[in-house]
Amino acid sequence: MAASLRELRQRRQSVTATKKITKAMELIASSRVIKAQQAAARALPFTRELNRAVSAVAEYSRLDHPLTKEMEETNVKRAAVFFITSDRGMNGAYSSNAIKTAARVVQRMRDEGTEPVRYIVGKKGINYVNFRGLPIEASWEGFSDAPTYDRAVEIADQLVADFLKPTEEGGVDAIYAVYTRMESMISQTPRVRRLLPLEVVAGVRDVGEHDLIPLYEFEPDPETVLDQLLPLYLRSRIWFYLLQSAASQLASQQRAMKSATDNAQQLIERLTREANQARQAEITQEISEIVGGASALAEQN
Repeated sequence: MAASLRELRQRRQSVTATKKITKAMELIASSRVIKAQQAAARALPFTRELNRAVSAVAEYSRLDHPLTKEMEETNVKRAAVFFITSDRGMNGAYSSNAIKTAARVVQRMRDEGTEPVRYIVGKKGINYVNFRGLPIEASWEGFSDAPTYDRAVEIADQLVADFLKPTEEGGVDAIYAVYTRMESMISQTPRVRRLLPLEVVAGVRDVGEHDLIPLYEFEPDPETVLDQLLPLYLRSRIWFYLLQSAASQLASQQRAMKSATDNAQQLIERLTREANQARQAEITQEISEIVGGASALAEQN
């Protein structure tokens, strides 16, 4: 009984130490997720307005440019699937949900006869794909919970270069992004967005028969302006997706660590009860032995 009591106390001490760690990680994630939300909120207005402007140009212009080319005009042979996962664990189902969503996109492409090309952010996604022996075109890691704009530029430039490259030389005809949008602290949803060819976003209304089409003037010329807009547009989108995913990852980690802390507290309470019961049984056994010994001595005398 004494050994069992000692084991229960050791387990309780171990769980208590684990609870302190999970509580600290919960508090750290809670403080960081606020900063991540603020960063995503600051990036949203510029990203939204740039997307609206580029979408309007794509809708109303008649220029033959990769940025303004419609999906129907492109025979999609190879398509890039860019998805964002985490570098570390202990963040609930964040990475697995993003990986499952990307896998569905890949499967849909294969069903349509399109070759998927993977671009991955985060060790979890990289390890998942490598474990299954699948090819990866490009990968980045080490910044999933704290992205920087330089990393977004690096990713966007790689995607733009492959988009402008002919498919015969290893290029892609379309770019899809899978990221996790932070709806709230308790809800994060994986989203799929087509980056290129451009999708016309809400807010660019349809032109009626008697409506006037907006006129755009380009300086120095349309091709130069759109050549500059293409990487700028993609950089802003990738930057926003990285920020949203980072906020979602931290929120998921905070929720997972809170659940772990609550479970540890419940386990501590259960072990405390079992230790008290074991101690009480030990005391009862000692009293019984003392009483039994005293009775035996009295009978001998």
